[in-house]
Parts: sequence; C-alpha cells; structure tokens
Amino acid sequence: MSNITRSFFLRWMFFVWTGIFSCFFSAAQLCTGSLGDPVANITFGTGGNSGSGFIAPGYNYTSSSCPNDGFYTITSSTSGCFGNAWHTVNADHTGNGAFMLVNASFQPGDFYVGTVTGLCPNTTYEFSAWIMNVLLSASGIRPDITFSIETPSGTILNQYNTGGISVTAQPLWEQYGFFFTTTAGNPDVVLRMTNNAPGGGGNDLALDDITFRPCGPVLSSVIQGNINDTIDVCTDEQTNYFFSASISPGFVLPVFQWQVSTDSGTIWTDIAGANSLTYLRQPSLAGNFWYRLTVAESGNASITACRIASNILIVNAHPKPIVNAGPDKVIIAGRPATLGGTVLGENPTFNWSPPDFLSDVTVLNPVTTADQDILYTLSAESQFGCTNEDQVMIKVVAGIFVPTAFTPNNDGKNDSWKIPFLDPDLGATVNVYNRYGQLVYHAAGVAVDWNGTLKGIPQPTGTYVYYIHFTDGTPDMKGTLNLIR
Repeated sequence: MSNITRSFFLRWMFFVWTGIFSCFFSAAQLCTGSLGDPVANITFGTGGNSGSGFIAPGYNYTSSSCPNDGFYTITSSTSGCFGNAWHTVNADHTGNGAFMLVNASFQPGDFYVGTVTGLCPNTTYEFSAWIMNVLLSASGIRPDITFSIETPSGTILNQYNTGGISVTAQPLWEQYGFFFTTTAGNPDVVLRMTNNAPGGGGNDLALDDITFRPCGPVLSSVIQGNINDTIDVCTDEQTNYFFSASISPGFVLPVFQWQVSTDSGTIWTDIAGANSLTYLRQPSLAGNFWYRLTVAESGNASITACRIASNILIVNAHPKPIVNAGPDKVIIAGRPATLGGTVLGENPTFNWSPPDFLSDVTVLNPVTTADQDILYTLSAESQFGCTNEDQVMIKVVAGIFVPTAFTPNNDGKNDSWKIPFLDPDLGATVNVYNRYGQLVYHAAGVAVDWNGTLKGIPQPTGTYVYYIHFTDGTPDMKGTLNLIR
C-alpha cells in the first residue's frame, strides 16, 4: 500500500469511526463500546475546601451546606435548607466523599469551567457527570444544563443539553454523558457547564464524579472452556488457562496488551510479551489475579490514557489449608487426651481418622488398651475444596516407668536421667532433691532430661529423691534414684 493510499485509508477509517459516534452524540448516549480507565476523575474530595481545581464564574464559595443564590459549596451532606425545600442528601454519588452544591444565580450562565489535561490526540472519549436536582417542589425552576467540550482556543468539539432535570420524591443521582474526539494537535480540552435557567425560585443542583474515559469498539474476553469470567481453583490443581478476546471494527492499527492486577484492579501491570488477542495463563502461587486486554492505536499504545479495556477475567488461586496434627505423643491407657492439631485457611472444616478411641471430635480415650501405636490423620478442606492433611503417632502405654539410676560419665550410655512416656502434654512438674533437701533439677511441661549437674556443676554420686506432680488429678509419684559416677 502506497503512502498516499495508506493516508487516504486512515482518514477514511477515522471519518467512519467518527460517523459511528456521531449518531451516539445526537442521542447523548454513554459509551456502548468498551471504556478505558478514567483519565480525569473529578470527585470533589471529601469536602471542606473551596474547589480550587476549577472556576465557578459569577459564583461565590461558601462553607455553608445551604448556599444562597449565586453561591456554591463543596460538602458531603446537606439538610434542612430553606425550610426543608431541598432534599436531605447524606452522601455523594459513591457514598464516600463530597460533591459540589450549587444554588443558581439569578442570571443564567456558566457555573463550572475547568481544563482537562492528559488526553490523547485523535482519541474518542466519553465524558460523564452525575447530577441531582435537590429541589423538592415540582413547581420550582428545574436545572437545565448544557455540557460543552471545547478546545483551549474555544472550538466546540461537542455539547449536550440535559433539558429540565426532573424533581424526584427521593434524592436521585442521574448520570449524563456524551462522546467527543480530541484534535490531532493539542488534546487538552475545556469542560464548560452552563445553567440555562435562572435562579431565585429553584434551579438548585448537586454535581459529582466527573470522568473522562477513552471509548472504543466493543472489546470482550473469555476464558476458553468456561462459561464464567471467574475461576476458583486450588493451587495444586491449576492447569493452563487460555484467554481469548474479540474486538469489533473501529481501530485502524490496534496494538494489544494483556494486563494483570493483584489488588482487585487498583494497579494494572502490562504482561511482558502478551501482545495478541490470546494469552496463555500458567499456574501461579496462591493469590487473586485479575486479567484484561487493553487496546489502543499503534501511535498511542504506550500511553495508558489512550487505551480501552475488555471485561475482567479473574483467577483466584486458593492455597491448601495449613494443617498441623501436632507432635507425636505418649498417653496412658485409661486417661483421656486431646488430639491438639491446628488448621488454618479459608473457612476450613476438619476431620480426624480413624475414629478408634475418639469419644469426641478431638478427645482420645483409649480405655484400658495399652502397648500399641495408633496413627491418626488430620484432614482439612477449605470452602473452595482445597485439601491437606497431616499425621500424628499416638503411643498408648500402661503407665509411666521411672528409671532409678543413671551414670552421667559421658560414655554414651545412660548419661542422663529420662522418664520414658512422660509426655509434655501430661503437664507434669518434676522436681529432684539431694539428701539435704536442695532442689537440683526442675522440669515443668517439658521432656525430662537431667544430666546430673546443677548450674553446670556435676553433682556427687548418691541417692536423690524425685517428686512428680500431675495437674490433671492423676496421683502424684515419688521415689528415689541413684546418681552413679
């Protein structure tokens, strides 16, 4: 294709695209294609300021939430104004900020003029704003607003008139919007809002959430083989997911870019190399992953303000529950014990198996059975069906045997005094005393392991007295042991 032919083709496609939107302009419709992220998003903050980011020609700012004729304010609520002639408005359009409240001047005219920067050249944008007629009386003057988008030099790119905005029984935010296309040179625009009706007997309005978003053809994406846009999957059961997208006519030389967000759409990151209508998503670590395809003309592809975006595809990769059955333990036959495992995760349920000797969900009561080992499994399942398990070995013994002698001579044989089967979970306190009644060893709720020293000093050969106290009501044990060197 020659440069002349290509130039003609590009111009022809631009006029076709503009023509497509001209029918939308005349009907003052919002974008019926796909939108990009807001380039400008004027929310009026949280209140308590003079709205210095714009000009209200012929109006004065007041901090009162009931401004008089010819005044405006930035507020998060208004109530009881002019003998309750206005709605009580307790929140802005989104419920978490402030809005501009205008009591129209006696003479019709502009009440908002502001310059919008950061737009792309030769790009179609949707302008929208939310407006409420705050007047309660049906006989009052209704706001009649003309929105105008102009170049900095004053050329009108497009405008729209709301007509008289209806009175409603309850506070009602209504969205108004239309399309315009920026010029090839300076893409900055001036937003002008003109109230065509006089004040004095009504014509009072609230304004909020003014946005400019790139608008383009319909761009839709799907997860192949799935009827929904959201997949919940366990990390250990992930497969490759194939995303594909389609776009209606409108772009001349489109450039595609898949993006991912891990914070529910607050920040989007371009995926390196994902530059076609399809994308292969491979298994990942646990997390919530949002995907979308963005598109812009080739000359503007690197500027996010020029891109439109598809619907969002979500893959929630859920982790397995964290399961810990606890350390292996020893219990005494006839004494109940608790299987003290822990399960963490996304609302998990759990189960112990086998049910042998379980008198409750976690209470183990081996009655008189002794001298056996039982392997218990703690299984858990999250609300998303992700599973995990862990095991613990329970040794059942007839009782506790306390050795009566040990030889701490570092020959590797019987060098310390230990009490087999005295499991820390029994909560026993063990004290050892010398012949003078001095405490030479103490252990509470831990495995007993005495090396025959006191504060690092080897104790002499001799007979010592031990005393074992149980906190669960088990009879205490006492006796003597011989330290032999």
